[in-house]
Amino acid sequence: MKVVIFCGGAGLRLRGYADDIPKPMVQIGNRPVLWHLMKYYAHHGHKDFILCLGYKGSVIKDYFLHYDESVSNDFVWSKGGKEIQYVNRDIDDWTITFVETGAAMNVGERLKAVEPHLQGEEIFLATYGDGLSDVPFPAMMAAFEQSNAIASLLLVQPTASFDLVSAEPDGWVTNICQLARTDIWINGGFFIMRNEIFSYIQPGEELVREPLQRLVQKKALLAYKYNGFWQCMDTFKDKQRLEELNQGEAPWKVWSHGSPNQPAVPLARV
Repeated sequence: MKVVIFCGGAGLRLRGYADDIPKPMVQIGNRPVLWHLMKYYAHHGHKDFILCLGYKGSVIKDYFLHYDESVSNDFVWSKGGKEIQYVNRDIDDWTITFVETGAAMNVGERLKAVEPHLQGEEIFLATYGDGLSDVPFPAMMAAFEQSNAIASLLLVQPTASFDLVSAEPDGWVTNICQLARTDIWINGGFFIMRNEIFSYIQPGEELVREPLQRLVQKKALLAYKYNGFWQCMDTFKDKQRLEELNQGEAPWKVWSHGSPNQPAVPLARV
């Protein structure tokens, strides 16, 4: 099953740190966040990737063209460096299709641009290139396959610590609560889609606007609510949090530990 990853963003809120690289290439430990995301999917058996490139896409191409296995794998060095035997490998069984989808394109346009690479795929996966989670993907997939939905998306609760304030028209505050403690759910990406989705995308449309709204009207969009770990990397503070977690047993590294996932909230149609 192919995995489409939207890698065209410039990461404007990471300016000063990621000026010369696309946001998916910002490092978490010794590998970019894109690599961590791909490792998550590969762990679940999905190793055929389509990367929708945009802003500085050549950086992503160059990274994989000159991929260094020794950065994250043990190896035996012998014969003065003429022979290197890896104890384990990262990506030797991955297939990656690199597609230039334009620096100014939105997500819907990027998805539409890779439609030819998804011919014959009844179901495919898609996600943003800057979000990590330990969502139990097999359970999410099983629920989708048992439904007649055309698309499914992951719903998560905000991780930001903003205070949500309610006030009356005359200005008096009626309530203050932390945003993360409300019953607000946001789009966390990690989409599952049937190929039929392409008939709902018109030229220039953003994926989560008009196309998914059409699915809502048809009762064909499924939501998977998950209250376990999820973190996007929009700001430098987000990057710092992921770096700190990476020093220990990072929740998203399902390929390296056997920690059970947090229970998911029951599925719901959007």
